[in-house]
Amino acid sequence: MTDARIGIIGAGAMGSCHARLLASEVAGARLVAVADVDRGRAAALADAVGAPRVSDDGRELIASPDLDAVIIASSPETHEELVLACLDAGTPVLCEKPLAATAEAGRRIFEAEAATGAPLVTLGFMRRYDHGYVDLKRRLDGGEIGDPLLVHCVHRNADIPDSFDQRLAITDSVVHEVDIVRWLLGEEVAAVTVIAGRATRRAPAGVRDPQVVILEARSGVVVDVESFLRAQYGYDVRCEVVGETGTLALPVPASPARGFQDRFEQAYRDELRAWVSGLHDGTASGASAWDGYAAGAVTEACVGSARTGLRTEVQLEPDPRRGG
Repeated sequence: MTDARIGIIGAGAMGSCHARLLASEVAGARLVAVADVDRGRAAALADAVGAPRVSDDGRELIASPDLDAVIIASSPETHEELVLACLDAGTPVLCEKPLAATAEAGRRIFEAEAATGAPLVTLGFMRRYDHGYVDLKRRLDGGEIGDPLLVHCVHRNADIPDSFDQRLAITDSVVHEVDIVRWLLGEEVAAVTVIAGRATRRAPAGVRDPQVVILEARSGVVVDVESFLRAQYGYDVRCEVVGETGTLALPVPASPARGFQDRFEQAYRDELRAWVSGLHDGTASGASAWDGYAAGAVTEACVGSARTGLRTEVQLEPDPRRGG
């Protein structure tokens, strides 16, 4: 393989972000096709980044014989069908979160990948490549503050469309905290509780924003996540781990970012570089199909807790590779 020939499905915000970075910042890859149900939007993105082929059918793109790998950045309800099509074709795939629309569908993807015997699926949890989080994990794993006891997380957006409700706040936003906490601590989440109190006056009728999500790790570490979709002042992500002998935290920038692409551009770039490198040498890095399934199971429990107001246990099938 010379340059890996990549196709992107989905020409919205995330597909455009990946396309731009592949075209200008990632060596060893060439974007050759863009697909979107809106063919005009696919054509506009392809023209902007120099991709020669356009389609309005993601499955048609996957079936192309001149592709080495696929990026899926379409809407969540399409992910299961498209990822399974990639697995059927033996094609490596980088899928944006969530892995699937339901935890059950995520489990089906994990099992289908396991049946291939190859780690073909990578999940787009780019925070694992953010320099701040990488340094935090290195220091935590090095025992700098002893055993972790508590984790405090903040995820604030300046604003969000009214269609973005409490459920999406969890499945599309808090899911990043779910994955990064699993990664930092190296363990699964056992139970969750979602608390939504007084809402900002900017929230649509019937939507309680902000909300706090409590995650209980299997070891007993307690994590609180503040999710605030309409904080107005900017995009702000924070994380502090409290240990037995001290604390570790992400650096706090002098001013908030304009949005998620501004805050995490370095992480998106390094995620793509690592993925493309793995295409060339046959290795896998980043979040796996299992990670996508596990994060989906946690957010599904969170959605249930938000509805009932009760502590809810995470229904996670055992990982056959680890015996639990």
